[in-house]
Amino acid sequence: MKVHRDLRDLPQFNNAVITIGSFDGVHLGHQELIDELKLLAQKHQGESVVITFHPHPRSVVFPSDTSLRLITSIEEKITLIERYQVDHLVIVPFTVEFSQLSADEYIEKFLVQKFNPRCIVIGYDHHFGLNRQGNISFLRWHSQRFGYEVVEIEQKRVEDMAVSSTKIRKALENGQVREASKWMGHYFPLVGEVVKGRQIGRTINYPTANLEPLDKHKLIPPDGIYAVLAHLGNESFRGMLYIGTRPTLPPPNNRSIEVNLFDFDRDIYNQTLSLELVDFIRGDQKFEGLQALQAQLGRDKVAAETILLQANEYQLDAIWPHFPKVAVVILNYNGAQHLKTYLPSLVKSTYPNLDFIVADNDSSDDSVHFLEEYYPKIRLIELPKNYGYAGGYNEALKQVSGAEYLILLNSDIEVSFNWIEPIIHLMEQDQSIAAAQPKVLSLSERYKFEYAGASGGFMDTLGYPFCRGRIFAETEKDQGQYNQTREIFWATGAAMFIRADLFQKMGGFDADYFAHAEEIDLCWRLKSAGYKVVARPQSVVYHLGGGTLAYNTPRKTYLNFRNSLFTILKNEDGNKLLWLLPFRLVLDGLAAFLFLSQGRFEHVGAIFRAHWHFFPKLGQTLKKRKANRILIEKHRIGPPTKGGIYQGSIAFDYYGRGKGKFSEL
Repeated sequence: MKVHRDLRDLPQFNNAVITIGSFDGVHLGHQELIDELKLLAQKHQGESVVITFHPHPRSVVFPSDTSLRLITSIEEKITLIERYQVDHLVIVPFTVEFSQLSADEYIEKFLVQKFNPRCIVIGYDHHFGLNRQGNISFLRWHSQRFGYEVVEIEQKRVEDMAVSSTKIRKALENGQVREASKWMGHYFPLVGEVVKGRQIGRTINYPTANLEPLDKHKLIPPDGIYAVLAHLGNESFRGMLYIGTRPTLPPPNNRSIEVNLFDFDRDIYNQTLSLELVDFIRGDQKFEGLQALQAQLGRDKVAAETILLQANEYQLDAIWPHFPKVAVVILNYNGAQHLKTYLPSLVKSTYPNLDFIVADNDSSDDSVHFLEEYYPKIRLIELPKNYGYAGGYNEALKQVSGAEYLILLNSDIEVSFNWIEPIIHLMEQDQSIAAAQPKVLSLSERYKFEYAGASGGFMDTLGYPFCRGRIFAETEKDQGQYNQTREIFWATGAAMFIRADLFQKMGGFDADYFAHAEEIDLCWRLKSAGYKVVARPQSVVYHLGGGTLAYNTPRKTYLNFRNSLFTILKNEDGNKLLWLLPFRLVLDGLAAFLFLSQGRFEHVGAIFRAHWHFFPKLGQTLKKRKANRILIEKHRIGPPTKGGIYQGSIAFDYYGRGKGKFSEL
């Protein structure tokens, strides 16, 4: 989703389907409207555009009115609307001058000149322009002149949305955040800046971060203790929130908002902290002293942990009537130490309908014994030999049934809290998404992207893969620059989410790859059949890297060059292949010369071995190409999707133009 805050810098929209409103709370009624907006945009082959205003018009038109209370601030609203995958969110700076536009000027100078809409989706009682003189009839009267269609949101739906907003506010004002979340379809958000407090909490082992809301009009629930989910940058934590006047402490006792984050001990002053209020625990009360307060906080923490154990960010009954079955499948080969290190974080995953499976590729270490002794509830599939990554998953997944989604996870991955829900929620919303990946960060340098996937895989016009956050071997620091959910070309095999039925229907991995690039080959098939592959950075995992196949080794170089040629020959357009394949062979020769100049003779040999093994299999690979075309046509849902293709040469940009970052392309 692209966010626009300046009307002077809007793009030229293509067949824009627009809707206009406050969208305070972004509740279930708003979400249904957004879904219809997206369907209309798809019908007209255009772009979905949500238009809202900031500051709230009431605060500008009636500045002396102090009663305005918003369910969501503008930043909270952006985060929520982004979940629902609209193309554009336009935040109109609402000023006194803007409020003086007549209804005619509003249509011609604002709606038509700025958006050139193909379709306007609007409520029956929507008014606009000076003195609210414009309405839906006014829009229809001008529609023939300006060439747009008006789609009316019927009276009942508008009134239902108004009722929902009223119920949400009433519930929040009574501290009923769980009830409010059912109307919103998400937890009540509260975003603020961490400021200095009195620092008394740390003296009783419950340090708190004091929060200053970013919007003075933000609705704050009544005093008490709440169980919360907290988000700091890319990290998520559990905690308990206090709102109140701290009656146990000596004056001054101004009302404060402060949160205790569990298992957290860092200085985060002046940073933005985002909270989601999951449930109310108790009201504020005065205790005899700090010792009694400390004892009560211990009981509050137990209550909060119990609530949060059963809750998660995206899964409310109001959103999903059921939780689709997900199977996490780890392919293991002599990775006992990785299993001992990383399984503890994995089994704490909060997703409620989850199976864990380890497929062992005939390990010679104590992997099987370890799993049988310490993790008897994890299903173990023992394969008779080492089939490699590609063949191993193919063999193992033949024995996995009942799951709607598969997560293919490397054994050297540490998962974060709530890592599954954002991706499954997105894939449930959009059935055209076949595969997805989380953001992959380095386990040893957690502030950096990791080589295997980073924030989504891309492909240049010559068939060279790279990542958002990693070009060749150069990885960037993660500063939130690639946090947007977006379509990509391939999802990393280190942490790949894929629909279980599509994995089988599209032929799974090519076992001849053994390891490396088989996920690119599979994703290319999926995209050729009209499916999408996406990166969802709201989900984060940490990868050791090289734990199953070491980087920068001759073996990796061999697989890289050989499998890349396999992938191009199997998937690229036939006319393009006539020049691309010979050109790639020339480029491979240049790569060999570069390795030679660096004294890396084993890598030179690896390239020659890759070619030596590629050419004898030309006939076999062409047969696979033909078989793939049959599968693609059999399961096609639309034209090939083009997301994630870079119309340039990543090698030229990197080596010739010095562009080492994805953002510079």
